[in-house]
Amino acid sequence: MKMAGALAMLALAVGACGSPGEAAEGEKAKAANDAVVLGPEAVYVVQAEEISSGPALSGTLKADREAQVRAEVGGTVLSVHADQGQTVGAGQVLARVDAAALREQYVSAQSAVRSAEQTVAVAARNVERSQSLNAAGALADRDLEAARNQFAGAQSQLAGARAQQAAAERQLSRTSVRAPIAGVVAARPVNAGDVIAPGAPLFTVVDPGSMRLEGSVPAADLGQVRQGATVRFTVTGYPGQTFTGTVSRINPSADPVTRQVPVYVTIPNGGGTLVSGLFAEGRVLAQARQGIAVPASAVDERGVQPSVLRLANGKAERVPVTLGARNAETDRVEITSGISAGDTLLVGAALGTTPGTRVEVRAAGAAAAPAAR
Repeated sequence: MKMAGALAMLALAVGACGSPGEAAEGEKAKAANDAVVLGPEAVYVVQAEEISSGPALSGTLKADREAQVRAEVGGTVLSVHADQGQTVGAGQVLARVDAAALREQYVSAQSAVRSAEQTVAVAARNVERSQSLNAAGALADRDLEAARNQFAGAQSQLAGARAQQAAAERQLSRTSVRAPIAGVVAARPVNAGDVIAPGAPLFTVVDPGSMRLEGSVPAADLGQVRQGATVRFTVTGYPGQTFTGTVSRINPSADPVTRQVPVYVTIPNGGGTLVSGLFAEGRVLAQARQGIAVPASAVDERGVQPSVLRLANGKAERVPVTLGARNAETDRVEITSGISAGDTLLVGAALGTTPGTRVEVRAAGAAAAPAAR
């Protein structure tokens, strides 16, 4: 009995100790289990980039070329040939107004011109005869002068008749409402059958290729704004897209209430992507330089000095940094010291990782691999 118990205890001791190789494998497995596994969205590789700074600007998009088409003659609208959103060319007929009364005036003016032309022709022959008779001594000088005066009067009447005819012709042509510029019909408050008066609004035509941003900047930042400066901005309705323009004009006076200075930015819009009336906000790029900027979610500003978590040799380490300019539009912050291009930082919720913890970054669809600096 004693011998059997001793053998059993020896077997248990041998089994508990195991081989040195098995112990090492166990330590590796424990270390692997202690590592924090992160996805690629939790890290950011630092890169050098262009950093821009300047005063903020906000305002509304408007068409740089816009025409309000109004009625030049009164009458009944017979037909409308363009609708909202339709592209039209310069000179294209948009609507027609009843021209019956104006056509009668034009015909009457034509008759007056023909009558005046005949009167001039008769007066001209009378002057010729009077000159011949006067040269032969058969007509007094005063009679010759009277004939010449009649001829001059007939010419004046002819000029007046022709002017009336031209005016009647212009009025008649205005019954065809035409587009003054090429563009897109933005408004059409008139319909066929409407009776309109001179000056009534008929159409609004805008050129979508010539857009401008009417914004404003604080008066205190006016010194950083100059004509020709680049403006980078975002537009409501176009998430994730950034547009650029150029400062074309700066208003010489500030708003007395808001102390904001109006600034006008020319925007290339050849594709017609942007439309009038949308709100835009951005920044005048007063300065541009090469530097390092990281997502704001990579910086921990809760301490006395801002810091980041950098991956080095597969472990997280806390690194104090110095901050520079901020870009609210892109939610990025400049780092002026503490890190360099090529460093890998933890971002977002990964900032809660304890310094010294092993970190593994698992690529999408791949097995976990240790992160390297």
